[in-house]
Amino acid sequence: MRLIHTADWHLGQSLHGQERDHEHGRFLAWLLECLQRERPDALLIAGDIFDSVNPQLKAQERLYDFIVEAHQRLPALHIVMIAGNHDSGGRIELPAPLMKRLNTHAIGRIAWLQSGQPDLERLLLPLPGSDGEIAAWCLALPFLRPAEVTGRQAGSDYMQGIRQLHEALIAYAEARRQPGQALIAISHAHLAGGSVSEESERNIVIGNAEALPAGLFPESIAYVALGHLHKPQRVAGQQRIRYSGSPLPLSFAEIDYRHQVLLVTLQGERLESVEPLPVPRSVDLLRLGPAALEAILEQLAALPDADLLLDQRPWLEVRVRLDEPRPDLRQRLEAALEGKAARLVRIASSYHGNGESQDSPSLPGLEQINPEQLFRRAWQENFGQEADEQAIADFASLLLQVQSNEPSDQ
Repeated sequence: MRLIHTADWHLGQSLHGQERDHEHGRFLAWLLECLQRERPDALLIAGDIFDSVNPQLKAQERLYDFIVEAHQRLPALHIVMIAGNHDSGGRIELPAPLMKRLNTHAIGRIAWLQSGQPDLERLLLPLPGSDGEIAAWCLALPFLRPAEVTGRQAGSDYMQGIRQLHEALIAYAEARRQPGQALIAISHAHLAGGSVSEESERNIVIGNAEALPAGLFPESIAYVALGHLHKPQRVAGQQRIRYSGSPLPLSFAEIDYRHQVLLVTLQGERLESVEPLPVPRSVDLLRLGPAALEAILEQLAALPDADLLLDQRPWLEVRVRLDEPRPDLRQRLEAALEGKAARLVRIASSYHGNGESQDSPSLPGLEQINPEQLFRRAWQENFGQEADEQAIADFASLLLQVQSNEPSDQ
């Protein structure tokens, strides 16, 4: 059986206020060609399909046009997609009855039975191989918000609820599968030890308290397709537990990532191979500096002339060292860029101190400060001391509820 694992599309995402629909369209066109060439049995999309819980209409059209086109080209292909922390679980599931006719399974959140137990059947999906027979069972675990896994039993907590859900679903899958059928899992979570891209991944792990252990996925699961961390990587050095990474660089911190999807081959119940398939970068990211203003202006003058359409021109970040504030900094940079094949989206300034040169970054914009940092600053200013771990944990729970547009149950 062959699978393609991808995640973190972030359809509708903008880069410092500039929309990227052209890049998302180019990626999805490439992925369709990839599916036709490799002819996998299933495509796994491990969450953060959209960049926000209320995505633009254009972003939604991109997703559904892709699903329809993929089904027309490969009628036997099954698509499994789960909600990530940027997604609305309800929105992801809303067209599920229609998508099932296109062999697409959308799992946005955990459902509970009247008995108080999770509905495990809807989280376990049979995946047929090329012969039409069930070759694998897919354990679908969308991003688990506290309200979905706590409060069902007295004394339960977030980590305990997650552990119980994983154990119950794995036991249910073990009981359903037949000899020769593989178990695979798709999950959107931060596993302990994963490398984070600080500038672009929404902080869902506060004080590392919510990083999940890789031990949640025992050896009986042949492959774990993960989403959330944008850097492609193995977890705990294991070939079978992988982040595919994002297909596009979502910030300048990801400029050197090897963006890819993963081609996974299973032989019966075991993992045979994982092959990275590099995603072509349709729009480059350029970073100049840090350097003095005059040096930066020289580098801008050396850029090629604008021979590309606007939406194909590279995104540009400029990092300038200054001796003193320059109110005309942006105007000078934009004047130097006139007629050049680049789009300036970010300027980062730093200042020399007296004597030795010391970088002192200017105040970052709000998009560069994560919610935990703002909370810690506010706590320090109001109470004159660092926030304790209980306060941080309570803030984490509230933050997740706000991000998911779900009201508190308390």
